[in-house]
Amino acid sequence: MLFNSIEFLIFLPIVFVLYWFITNKRLKIQNSLLLAASYVFYGWWDWRFLFLIAFSSFVDFFVGLGLKDENNPNRRKLYLIISIVVNIGFLMLFKYYNFLWKVLLMLLLYLDNTLRLAD
Repeated sequence: MLFNSIEFLIFLPIVFVLYWFITNKRLKIQNSLLLAASYVFYGWWDWRFLFLIAFSSFVDFFVGLGLKDENNPNRRKLYLIISIVVNIGFLMLFKYYNFLWKVLLMLLLYLDNTLRLAD
């Protein structure tokens, strides 16, 4: 489902009405609705990648629980770093993998040619 599709034109008002009028300011239900709607929206595009958003959600949820209960600033930083590494790691893997792989190959070829010329 894309933002400029007919499906989204139907999906958004349904979620909007459910969120503001049906759940009636019950925060836990509203948050659960938004989480489920996010999974539906993301899964509509390609259901095979749902485990990514689910894993990211679980990591961030447990990091949030850890941050809530932790008073030690160093441990809080560690929780934050874990969350950032997981989320930026997914971004790097899926968005920049091919680019980084090509750059690495070009660098290795350059170094190989440089070493051969030096011999």
